[in-house]
Amino acid sequence: MAPPILKLDDIHLTFGVTPLLAGASLQVEPGDRICLVGRNGSGKSTLMKIAAGMVEPQSGEVFRHPSATIRYLEQAPDFSGLSTVQAYCDSGLGPGDDPYRVSYLLQHLGLTGEEDPSQLSGGEARRAALARVMAPEPDILLLDEPTNHLDLPTIEWLEDELARSRSALVLISHDRRFLEKVSNATVWLDRGNSRRLDRDFSHFEAWRDKVLEEEEMEQHKLGRAIEREEHWLRYGVTARRKRNMRRLGELHDMRSRYRGHKGPQGTVQASLTEARESGKLVIEAEKISKAYGDRTIVAPFSLRVHRGDCIGFVGPNGAGKTTLLKMLTGQLEPDTGTVKLGTNLEIATLDQRREDLNLEETVAHYLTDGRGETLLVNGEQKHVSGYMKDFLFQPEQARTPILKLSGGERARLMLARIMARPSNLLILDEPTNDLDIETLDLLQEIVAAYTGTVILVSHDRDFLDRTVTSTIAPANPEAPDGRWIEYAGGYSDMLAQRKGAAEERRKAEKAAEKPKAETSNAQDAAKGKGKLSYKQKFALENLPKEMEKAEAEIAVREAKMADPQFFSKDPGGFAKLAAELEKLRDKLTAMEEEWLELEMLREELEG
Repeated sequence: MAPPILKLDDIHLTFGVTPLLAGASLQVEPGDRICLVGRNGSGKSTLMKIAAGMVEPQSGEVFRHPSATIRYLEQAPDFSGLSTVQAYCDSGLGPGDDPYRVSYLLQHLGLTGEEDPSQLSGGEARRAALARVMAPEPDILLLDEPTNHLDLPTIEWLEDELARSRSALVLISHDRRFLEKVSNATVWLDRGNSRRLDRDFSHFEAWRDKVLEEEEMEQHKLGRAIEREEHWLRYGVTARRKRNMRRLGELHDMRSRYRGHKGPQGTVQASLTEARESGKLVIEAEKISKAYGDRTIVAPFSLRVHRGDCIGFVGPNGAGKTTLLKMLTGQLEPDTGTVKLGTNLEIATLDQRREDLNLEETVAHYLTDGRGETLLVNGEQKHVSGYMKDFLFQPEQARTPILKLSGGERARLMLARIMARPSNLLILDEPTNDLDIETLDLLQEIVAAYTGTVILVSHDRDFLDRTVTSTIAPANPEAPDGRWIEYAGGYSDMLAQRKGAAEERRKAEKAAEKPKAETSNAQDAAKGKGKLSYKQKFALENLPKEMEKAEAEIAVREAKMADPQFFSKDPGGFAKLAAELEKLRDKLTAMEEEWLELEMLREELEG
């Protein structure tokens, strides 16, 4: 085993009266890819800052190898005194580091380096900070929520880049798929202490549940032991005094341990407040389009959204997801086409930019809209303090300004407010940002059980796979040109359908190349002879029949796929039928091209 290049042992740190870290440890060796997981507020970021040397613990051992280089991804980068992003990234390089790495990383992160740091959006600032910490290829890379504000293509690029990196990694992220692909070890920070599992994140949840079950069993055994000792104390004190005093001391110790046991933090207890049922057809868009100047954001696009659908939007930043979403919900007029909204719609929206938050407002005032101490949830009047507990807030936080809350607490607060409001159409824009794994699980369950309609924008592949019934994505994700396609199922289903369609196109192209070559040779021969061959005449006469047959088969499949209940009843059958339809269309195109060439040749030969 290689010696550690970073070791934190028995780390203690208290803010106020509640210990945040109470004996936590972290050890990093060369080649480690550690994901640091735990509930919001468990101290993950604080432990990482201690590892980076930005925070000093109150007690405990901190060892960093003297020659090891460490880089920490800042949540709020400091650009002061720097005129460009390039200068900011260059300032993180050491004497022997390759300056080309900065240009390479900025290019893949969608930045030129010439940007003014004061004009950067939150996402652009995060990308610049990533380039700065990754460019030196340090011995240890500490990344706190590196995927926040990144689009899916960039997240997938980052996964590959980190897989090739020689740096040891410590990661904090809410993105399950990202953690599963990048990690090879998991450190769980829980109630101030840490536990390590030398396996990737995909094994974490089963291991965590087993640890908690064993802990609950031990606590139960301790309770039974206390009962036995108390029974002895009341009825069986007959032995020597010295022995009696020892057992009495042990009983006091057991009672102290039992009372002092701090169980795991609870989970959010909530459900969406649903309004009266909307009409069956929620949104009908017919050939809507949008362009800004010469750039087409949405080419003519049609969509029907029915009650109960859950539709996910994916695509690179700037592709036009928000523009398309606003047109579908009536917030933005399309340049062409029409949008019809259904009847009885009550819309609730969660905005990723948190624009709805007044940071000076208190938690209670935000939840009640300033209307006293109670709010109506699912037809029941609730006191705001009780409702806050459902979302893991303490009663004393009722008067806390939102400014003082962490990113995870703000995300939970916005969820609490949107869930209290009656709705039958839910618009979620990046709802997973800053949520811990447990709260994310609950949100998935709530969305899946919601009887209304959900439209969401997300870069979380696992969340999309678990929730949506169809996925809308750019037809050309590498260079969006305004064309959008709806795919049945989640993100993984979309990738599978794209791959299948690409394979079918390649097969069709190969199949088409052969007849074309044969037709070309036959054309040359026919020109020499002055007439069509028997094979060409036969094809010319029979291809129209074959084309009619293919068109009929296509129509049958299109009619079946138009049934809005088909996908929900049989998603596997829907995907199979979609693949057959794509194959038939390619076959029809090839036959039409062959017939057209033969017809042109016949006309030419006949003068």
